[in-house]
Amino acid sequence: MSTALPSPSATTPAPQAAAEPARSPAAAGRAPARPSPAAAFHSISAVTAVLLGLVGIGAMLHEPVLIPPLAASAALVHSAPTLPLAQPRGVVVGHLLGVAVGYGVLAAAGSSAWAAAVAAGVTLALLMAARTPHSPACATSVVIVLQNPAPAQFVPLLFGATVLLVLTGYAASRIRRKAPRYPAYWW
Repeated sequence: MSTALPSPSATTPAPQAAAEPARSPAAAGRAPARPSPAAAFHSISAVTAVLLGLVGIGAMLHEPVLIPPLAASAALVHSAPTLPLAQPRGVVVGHLLGVAVGYGVLAAAGSSAWAAAVAAGVTLALLMAARTPHSPACATSVVIVLQNPAPAQFVPLLFGATVLLVLTGYAASRIRRKAPRYPAYWW
């Protein structure tokens, strides 16, 4: 009497199938699911509130605090709070790197579209090297080169604005129970 042993594939799934990660809609080539009306309203109202706050601060100080890169940062923090691009390290340090590169390129090459393009590229390189991904910071360096704001006023206002964006992201993620928690990591 002989006993045949079952083949390993008949009793257990193949290792490749077990190790394959679940694919997100984006990884499968599809757009992410549409947010619920409550989630969309929450994100839109949080972004609008923080940007209006920046405009109000700027009006009180008679300085423009709201610049396009900060609007992009607010959108990332409030609508995609789990992405690496939205984390506090990227938001705050990323914009500060953008400022440093912008003023450096402005001093070395002057204000031109060519210099602004170089500043954006150098900023991206530094963001990648510092592991602080935040694409709006590239635009900050472009703003510096093209508009030449006074550093003594601009840098503290930008720093305060980025900290405010992070704090409002933190607070907004705790107001709505089903919202993803922000930040995913602080540093």
